Amino acid sequence: MILTVGERIRLLTILPDQGDLTTIRIVRQLRESLSFSEEEHAEYGITLDGGMIHWRTEADAAGKNIVVGPKATDVIRAKLAELDKAKKLTEAHLSLCDKFALGEDES
Repeated sequence: MILTVGERIRLLTILPDQGDLTTIRIVRQLRESLSFSEEEHAEYGITLDGGMIHWRTEADAAGKNIVVGPKATDVIRAKLAELDKAKKLTEAHLSLCDKFALGEDES
C-alpha cells in the first residue's frame, strides 16, 4: 500500500500499545515498516520542533509502498473505527479511512 510521510506518521501515532501477543508482534513489525530510515530523514527533511514533526511535502509526492498484512489491516481498521465512534477523527485521518476502507462494511 502506498503511504505518504503524513499517513505513516499518523498510523504510527494510532497503533495500539497493548493487546494480545499476536497483535503486539504484528504491531511491532508494522511500526518498523512505517518508521523512517536515515536516507528518508535526509530525503524528506524530517525534523522535530517542539513536539511537531515537519517534512518537505514536495519530496513525498510518490509515497512509499508499505506491506500491510490482513491482521495489521484489521488492527488499523479497529483503531480508526474506535476513533470514529468516539468522534475523534480529524481531516488528517480521511486518507487513511479511505485506504483502509473504514465504513465500507456498514449498510
